[in-house]
Parts: sequence; C-alpha cells; structure tokens
Amino acid sequence: MDATLADGRSVFLITLGCAKNRVDSEVILGTLVKKGWRLVERPQDAQVIVVNTCSFIHDAKQESVQTILQMAEHKKAGTCRALVVAGCLPQRYAAELLEELPEVDHFVGTGAYVQVADLLDAEDAPRALIPDPDYIHDARTPRINSMPSYTAYVKISEGCDNKCAFCVIPQIRGAQHSRPAEDVVAEVRKLARDGCVELNLIAQDLTAWGNDLPGRPRLHTLLRELCKVKGPRWIRLHYAYPRDFPDELIEVIAGEEKIVKYLDMPLQHVSDKLLRSMRRGRGSAFIKALLGKLRERVPGLVLRTSLIVGLPGETEEDFAALEAFVREQRFERLGVFEFSPEEGTSAAMMEGQVPAKTVARRRRQIMAVQRRINREQNRALVGSRIQVLAEGSSPETEHLLVGRHSGQSPEIDGVTYINDGMARPGEIVTVEVTQAADYDVVGHVVPVVDCGAGR
Repeated sequence: MDATLADGRSVFLITLGCAKNRVDSEVILGTLVKKGWRLVERPQDAQVIVVNTCSFIHDAKQESVQTILQMAEHKKAGTCRALVVAGCLPQRYAAELLEELPEVDHFVGTGAYVQVADLLDAEDAPRALIPDPDYIHDARTPRINSMPSYTAYVKISEGCDNKCAFCVIPQIRGAQHSRPAEDVVAEVRKLARDGCVELNLIAQDLTAWGNDLPGRPRLHTLLRELCKVKGPRWIRLHYAYPRDFPDELIEVIAGEEKIVKYLDMPLQHVSDKLLRSMRRGRGSAFIKALLGKLRERVPGLVLRTSLIVGLPGETEEDFAALEAFVREQRFERLGVFEFSPEEGTSAAMMEGQVPAKTVARRRRQIMAVQRRINREQNRALVGSRIQVLAEGSSPETEHLLVGRHSGQSPEIDGVTYINDGMARPGEIVTVEVTQAADYDVVGHVVPVVDCGAGR
C-alpha cells in the first residue's frame, strides 16, 4: 500500500484572493508533497486543512473568516486533526485571530508559508509563525503548478515600495524583493520542460522589478531573456504599475513575438486631485500620454486596468471625469473596486467619506459603460481570425470546446467558445469568430491547409 495512503497524511488546500496567493499555495503544496503528504479534493477527506487567506479589502477579509469557520466544522466532525490558516489575514491580524479562533491550530504569515510542512511535522510547533514579510521563493523551492500544465503564473517579485494611501499591501507583504533574472529564467525553463505554453508574470509592482537588485536591472532586460527560452509561446504581463514605464519596455512589448499584446496596468483614477490623495506619483496628463504612446507603438494592444470609486473626497465632478475617461480610452478589460477604508492606511482617516450607496452606484455606472464597450469590441471581432489557446471541453456543455485568445487572461477575463473543429488542451489554433457576447466570443477552428497535399 502507498505509504501516504497508509498513514493518512492527506491535505486539502483552499486558496482565496489573487493569483499571487495562488503561487504561494503552490509552494505550500509543493513542500507538503515533498514531505509525503497527498492532496485530496474534498475537505472531509483531509486530515489537515490549509486555508490561504486574503485581507486586501473588507469583503476579502469576510470571505476569509467565513471560509475558516466552514473548514473548522470538519474539525468538529472529527475528520480533520489540524487546521492551518496562512497568508495575508494572519500576517495582518495575528493577535486578534489567536484569541478569536481557538479552533485554528496554526497561523502562518506571508513570510513563512514555505514552512507549513515543517510546522505540521514538528512536535512542539508554535501556534503562530508570523515573521517579517521578507520571503520570496526561488526556482529551487518545491512548487506544484495548480493550473493546467500548459499555463502558469510566475511571481517575479514580492512586496511593494509604493505608498498608495488606500493600500495595505506593503504592511502585509513588506518591501519589494525581486528575484534575480537567472532564477526566474531557471523556473521558466522548468515550466517549459513540463509543457507550459503560456506564462503569466505577476508581482505587486511588475514594472519595479529589479530596483532592489545589484545593478538595478529593468523589466525589459528580464523579458528579453525569457523570450529566449524554448517552449512557451505567450508571455503575459500583470500588475504593471504606470509610474515608471520606460520606452525600452514598450519596445520589447511591441517587438518580441512571445510577449502577448496584453497589458494589465492598474490606474485607479484620472482626477488629479484624487491621484494626489492616493499618492500615485503621477497625474492625469502623464497617464493619458502613456496610454497614447502604448496604443501608438503596440498595435492591437489589449489594455486591462482597475479603478477605485468612492475614495474620500471624490465629488460628482471627479466621478464624471472618471466616467468620461473610461468612455474615451475604451479599455478592453476593466475592473472597478469600491473604496474600502482599511485600518492602517491614510485613506481610512481622510475627511469626506463618500456614502456607501453613492459608491455602489458609481461602480455600477462605470461597469455599465464598460459592458457596452466590451460588447462593441467583441462584435468587431466577428469575421476575423484569432489565435486561441484551447483548454478542453466547456464546463457548460460537452458539445463546445473552450479556450482563450491572447486578449483573454486566465480566471479574470472572458473566454472563447469553439463550436466546430478539434483542438487539444494546450494547443494554439486559429479560430474564426462567428458570434460575440459582452465578454465572450464564439467561433470555429480554421483547418490548417497542407500546401503539399496532392503533389
């Protein structure tokens, strides 16, 4: 009998929050499996349950606490012998959680998630392990990709040196720690050997990569090295802070075939008054000029951004400027957050807090504008041919395949349905678009013509 089955070293892991948290969970899983644990798909089958939490905003904190309490029910039932809570929530609220959640056996902060396996094996393990958040894994760290083998997230740095007034990330994740270029390349080579076709680069501040390394290398130099790795076809950039975006980076995005013409750049607002309040470091003129430069130099660029409505002091005039900005820029992808007054941030103490109903209405209004823009953009694709990364049968029906074109990032964007033709998961095929919805498109595979046939 398999030893892991005999001794019951089974673990269920649930991840909340962003893709960066997902990578942390993959490291937790990798270190557990190396120690002889096996992953199970249901919490009721696990001797140990790990909840990797998020606490970025109020709603995320609520979801984390609710999930912990749900998982604690399995301890009451006697099937789970240990409940571990990791990530942002314990890093931020360790003292409160230790008192209020006695059912949790271990709390592990953002600088110690790699130690979960050791913690479970120790005889006298501490209940809370919350060191300063200064850890980032490297290519040698055990990690199990939780995505299909053809796609993966690659975290190139941890932490953030920005001081945005609304954000708690520097408190939770610490100052920026960039991975050396050779280490990132080594991990990408390993993913390539496993069949990875799509790399999604992530960080708290992607464009600041290298600022803390010797010689202060820049992101565009790393991208050039990654493009040399054989195997991956698509390299996608997420969370590219706009403050420092050199022309060399734009040239790499435009010129390197493997760099997907897709850029995730959180802008947050366009009102100069609010940008100053947010401590974003740049004004509306800079933002608009940068967007114009990107559109001009990178034809077909898909721009994703995130905005915040309801920051204290946001007037109807400020909001009108933001709505006009969205209409003018016609972003291909956009998300809107309602301002959340987080403890320890300067924005939480600002005067002029906006009523919750007003904030919710503003979010709905922007998203209604964006929905119409996306519908028009997708309809413009009808009749065109696009490259699509196939992902297998659609969860909705076995009669459709599903995939993503280069302008659709995993988990956060729409999908492409394939209603005719064959494609294996992980294969990039040409699809002719025949139908369009608000966020998704439908099409059929265009057969590859064999020019040598009949000769």
